[in-house]
Amino acid sequence: MAGERLAKMIMHLQPEQEAAHGVLSMQRCRMQGGSPGFKVALLGASGGIGQPLALLLKMDPLVSVLHLYDIVNTPGVTADLSHTDTSTIVRGFVGKDQLEASLVGMDLVIIPAGVPRKPGMTRDDLFNINAGIVRTLCEGVAKCCPNAVVHIISNPVNSTVPIAAEVFKRKGTYDPRRLIGVTTLDVVRANTFVAEVLGVDPRLVDVPVIGGHAGITILPLLSQVKPVYSLTKDEVTYLTKRIQNGGTEVVEAKAGSGSATLSMAYAAAKFADSTLRALRGEAGIIQCAFVPSQVTDLPYFASKVLLGRNGVEEVFPLGPLNEYEREGLAKLKMELKASIEKGITFVATQSL
Repeated sequence: MAGERLAKMIMHLQPEQEAAHGVLSMQRCRMQGGSPGFKVALLGASGGIGQPLALLLKMDPLVSVLHLYDIVNTPGVTADLSHTDTSTIVRGFVGKDQLEASLVGMDLVIIPAGVPRKPGMTRDDLFNINAGIVRTLCEGVAKCCPNAVVHIISNPVNSTVPIAAEVFKRKGTYDPRRLIGVTTLDVVRANTFVAEVLGVDPRLVDVPVIGGHAGITILPLLSQVKPVYSLTKDEVTYLTKRIQNGGTEVVEAKAGSGSATLSMAYAAAKFADSTLRALRGEAGIIQCAFVPSQVTDLPYFASKVLLGRNGVEEVFPLGPLNEYEREGLAKLKMELKASIEKGITFVATQSL
């Protein structure tokens, strides 16, 4: 017994000894003690979004097993996170050879992997790098956990969600209910900025945000804010532009040191918890998300959706729009359509 305990301690201190077996994170050391719940894989766990998101996921009582994958640095992130006293079991995986092992048996896969925005960059500037990353990761999902719900965070979401869909279609695993682009940060920002203007608690504000997840494709429906508040025309203009440029505001404030990581991790964890509660069977969970949609003439669109045991159970119509919002909707469609087509075309030119 003493020898077994010593061996387990060594595995914690020297996780590289298990790398040859394809698992980095002390799998034999913590096979018991996890809470009942869901198995979640975080792909891009060592990055600026991935690390704080990993911490928030480990704090979620609905997550029983958390797999952390990245091409570098996951041994350290895993060791650090495993010292926190929650019941979630954490396992780390590093490098392409361990991608499939990180995905087997997962219920939810969250993908923030990719390069961050820098000053002067648009989300489309990220496309050439992040498109290939998302494609590769989704190939792994299709092979190892085809029934998992997949949350896409990697930018540009307006293109990476169509990329994921096309990969799943070509692999024969596509289920539109289980593919979701995470736009919760737009809603979180909208709630916060509206609350600042009105002088109320942001937790009491709910602003639907539709369209996409970049610039003018982000359209907050301020006429539908709940509870009902009266906003002036100038306030609506100011809030709309600030919500649309929230990501740029953070990138410029960080002056080259990064993009929106903490707020994005918060929003992603919030949406993940909603998804897990719905998978567990909790009723009436409604969130905004960028999903395969027939709400407009575009194949993908962000709007309110009902989450359930199979992912997205229902996509709701947009509801009544005022003149300002109708104009915004008309403007965003052309840009969003081009981004969607860019993602579809990317996969069409690839050999999978």
